[in-house]
Amino acid sequence: MAQTAADILIETLVEDWGVRHIFSLPGDGINGIYEALRKRQDRVQLIQVRHEEAAAFAACAYAKFTGGLGVCLATSGPGAIHLLNGLYDAKLDGASVLAITGQTYHDLIGTFYQQEVDLHNLFADVSVYNHEVRSAAHVDVLVHEAVKAALSRRGVSHISFPNDLQEEPAPQGYVRRGLAGKKPTGHVSATWTRPVPVAPVEALDAAAEVLDAGERVAMLVGSGALGATAEVIQASERLSAPIVHAYLGKGVVPAAHPNHMGGVGLLGDLPGQLALEQCDTLLIVGSSFPYMNYYPEPGKARAVQIDIDPTRIGLRYPVEVGLPGDSRATLVHLLERLQPNTAGAEWLAQLQREKADWRKVLEKKAEDDKVPLKPQRVAWELNRHLPDNAILCGDSGTNTTWFSRYLDVRPGMLASGSGNLATMASGFPYAIGAQVAFPERRAVAFVGDGAFTMLMGEMLTAVKYELPLVVVMIRNDYFGQIRWEQMAFVGNPEFGVALHNPRSFADWATNCGGQGFHVTRPEELEPAFRAAFQKTDGPTLVECVVDPDEAPLPPKIPAEHALNFMKAMARGQPNPVRIGLTMFRDKVDELLVQGIGKIPGPQGAEQEKGEQ
Repeated sequence: MAQTAADILIETLVEDWGVRHIFSLPGDGINGIYEALRKRQDRVQLIQVRHEEAAAFAACAYAKFTGGLGVCLATSGPGAIHLLNGLYDAKLDGASVLAITGQTYHDLIGTFYQQEVDLHNLFADVSVYNHEVRSAAHVDVLVHEAVKAALSRRGVSHISFPNDLQEEPAPQGYVRRGLAGKKPTGHVSATWTRPVPVAPVEALDAAAEVLDAGERVAMLVGSGALGATAEVIQASERLSAPIVHAYLGKGVVPAAHPNHMGGVGLLGDLPGQLALEQCDTLLIVGSSFPYMNYYPEPGKARAVQIDIDPTRIGLRYPVEVGLPGDSRATLVHLLERLQPNTAGAEWLAQLQREKADWRKVLEKKAEDDKVPLKPQRVAWELNRHLPDNAILCGDSGTNTTWFSRYLDVRPGMLASGSGNLATMASGFPYAIGAQVAFPERRAVAFVGDGAFTMLMGEMLTAVKYELPLVVVMIRNDYFGQIRWEQMAFVGNPEFGVALHNPRSFADWATNCGGQGFHVTRPEELEPAFRAAFQKTDGPTLVECVVDPDEAPLPPKIPAEHALNFMKAMARGQPNPVRIGLTMFRDKVDELLVQGIGKIPGPQGAEQEKGEQ
């Protein structure tokens, strides 16, 4: 039976909403809540992290991979502030997270008391539900509404809880279910069913008409298509449509499916980019991929878009028919109307040949035995050792390119990363959240050295809870992505991006109580990965020292980027000869694999040639 307001909070989350894990760091602003957690250790596990940002990231990943609710808890003032980056990651990627924060004494709010921050205004933008507890009788209704809002609106709910009110006795006659006199306590319930909306019949008919009229139909899938794998594949095969994924759609269709052409964008694959460039009809499923220059030219392709959020339809590309609804349910009804597209079979076969050639290019680069290690070699070797139930957690940086191109999602795997926020430091805490949610699986974080050092203290978290996750670090001693953007995007020499790193991160992981490998040569990768996945009682860090001059080149180099590279070299970019030779060698490798004249040059030049 609940005795305090904090007891009501935890009891409601555990018994009514099935919460089993809460990610948190202690503080005096949440002592009452910690006492309620202590009394319920047999039913809910507190995962103590080393930084509140990691708690929010872990809760976000927990929500993404389970499809349910992730919960994080932080103290007042600075603890609450530290949650925000991870919570914005959840907001922008549509993950359902409940953030609970402490607050100063309720009768001292507004008096400039220690650690007093206006949390209601601070969390107003990041949250879909944002309220403060006013009394013990107020707690259960706030919890129910906060959880319902987070789940229904796929976003962040926030409850702030003054620390003195956490100890307030439960209302007389309090019950968790039913009525309790005239008090608001107990008059709400945890009843909630996830809605499965389907687009209107008229829109489905119109969409089928557009898609049936197309010859070269392409599909772009995002995170909204997760859970609709079978239907996406059926639509692809019915329409003879190549499947292209946005970053968060990596896990929708297994990489080995012949119609799956890989990703699109700077991180993407050549056949995926060609599919979007050449299509005359586009079906977008659960994606608002932000980079408009990678879509077909406006007017070149007719488009149909399925999205659970009607406000996202037509946001990136002129859409002729919008289908607001759940991707799986809407595709089921759309498939009833679609006719086989035999006219697109030859185009699809051509793209499948492009895919085979592109895979040869990737493999050629990955087979490089040179030292320093090539990051492609690291990702390729890791891919060979991934268990079938792996949960892949990406980060943000040059490592994201290798994660996107070389780590293949197989049936039974899950994959995600920070999509729209594209924040660094998310990959490792994502793996913690994933491993806690699925202890029988193996979470794998693929990160850079710059991102890892931001929250490297979480190695101690993984050791404390004996999480058998694997962290693969691409160590190039740079903020590498920013370095290449300085050169390619604006034509400036690198500045402020070199890192001073310790001699060995692997030794540091070992000192924390985990397992660490410092890898500098290709032949050291296989035994390191084998040992990493054999360990089941704690984390492993595989630190891979790679060539810092290996550029994460896009499938096609835009003419502007090529020109900016030359400008950067002329303005004093260090090691210009080695960087130039490395990039030249990569393109030569592509030519040798695919044949002279097969690989397109700078995008602008190719387009000009095509118009002649």
